[in-house]
Amino acid sequence: MQKDILKQVQQSYAAVADSGLSNADAGVQAVAEAFGYGAADLASIPAAANMGLSCGNPTALAALKPGEVVVDLGCGGGLDVFLAAAKVGPMGKAIGIDMTESMIARARRNAAHGPNAQPYKNVEFILSTIENTTLPPDLADCVISNCVINLAPDKSAVLREIFRILRPGGRLAISDIALKKPLPPELAQDAAAYSGCIAGAIPIETYRQNLVDAGFADVRITQTGADLNAYSKADGAASCCASTSGSASGPSPSAGANTRLNVAAPNCCNAPLPAKPLHADIAELLRRYNINDYAMAVQLSAIKPAAPVR
Repeated sequence: MQKDILKQVQQSYAAVADSGLSNADAGVQAVAEAFGYGAADLASIPAAANMGLSCGNPTALAALKPGEVVVDLGCGGGLDVFLAAAKVGPMGKAIGIDMTESMIARARRNAAHGPNAQPYKNVEFILSTIENTTLPPDLADCVISNCVINLAPDKSAVLREIFRILRPGGRLAISDIALKKPLPPELAQDAAAYSGCIAGAIPIETYRQNLVDAGFADVRITQTGADLNAYSKADGAASCCASTSGSASGPSPSAGANTRLNVAAPNCCNAPLPAKPLHADIAELLRRYNINDYAMAVQLSAIKPAAPVR
């Protein structure tokens, strides 16, 4: 079952990675701004690093300092890695982890287009699941993640892995989606809702307990108040010409394969797409449900104690 979920998520996000979605699309930029990114932040990074997949801005929460090592779990095209790289400076390092080959390939291409048209020299992107990274223990000063842990079938394993790779005294800064109340069965079992970061979300108190069980201290969880309906802003870009560059491989047939959502996209480029991409699937969910009734965007922070907690 877990392998099926991971495969579904990989295929859904590979289709996004292979698309032409970028910060050049007004709707994609609007999604990022709705979840806490400033226009100046978005202008400072490669446009293709932003695909409208965020639910917060973990780099704003992380209080990164020059010389630190920061790891981004589920880095996508590198949006938060590049923002972190600027904060930790040339003596620091920003490492992105993602399990989808197309995302890592996109992030590495983006890394070639850094400040002043020069490659980023303090970033690295690694293909790996976030439950079992290839990183050594006690490496990072800070671990960040943006709307990804909800996609992991075993969230406790992810939090244990974060604890392992953090140095004693290190911290995590996570933006994610948590549940306010149980989802209706038809939404909880919707494949597109899982890839869309809703069906895999867990209650906020479960999240808190999982962090404590992993060994973290000073756990803090804050509801951001962001409107989850903001994801619909990217629907126009996802449904039309911006996504045709990925149409050779096309969106995953398994992304929404068990739902009514896998239908032809609007013919806005005189050539219909084979299926609606992830953003359009999410927009369709938002038309059927007020997701804010069930879920919320949250910020989570915690510390790995410098000494074992007794």
